[in-house]
Amino acid sequence: MTTKPIKIPGPDHPITITPTGGRVTVTVAGQRVADTREALTLQEAAYPPVQYIPRKHVDMRQLQRTSHQTYCPYKGDCVYYSIPAGGERSVNAVWTYETPYAAVMEIQEYLAFYPDRVDSIHIGDPT
Repeated sequence: MTTKPIKIPGPDHPITITPTGGRVTVTVAGQRVADTREALTLQEAAYPPVQYIPRKHVDMRQLQRTSHQTYCPYKGDCVYYSIPAGGERSVNAVWTYETPYAAVMEIQEYLAFYPDRVDSIHIGDPT
């Protein structure tokens, strides 16, 4: 039996989580899937920043949980959702860490969206 490695963010692999500020919306196939003013921006090492949106501000009726799973040694086990309205492009478009490690506990009950698998992730008040 193999134990999954657990790593702690630090100078060699920093992770910061901060309130985004402003409104964040996600749309797919012309429908708003998420709308919040409580998003968090997770910046991990040299990766692009990711918007994490509270589950309570995501229309979960538009999502379908999949069997796809991944593991991050810094954040934990990750599960995925597809957005059927988006077709093949939106398969496994959404991810979440349901029981994240202590170092990133703030993202529990939050979901993130792949920018290339949705129509838009808009940060700031839409006009």
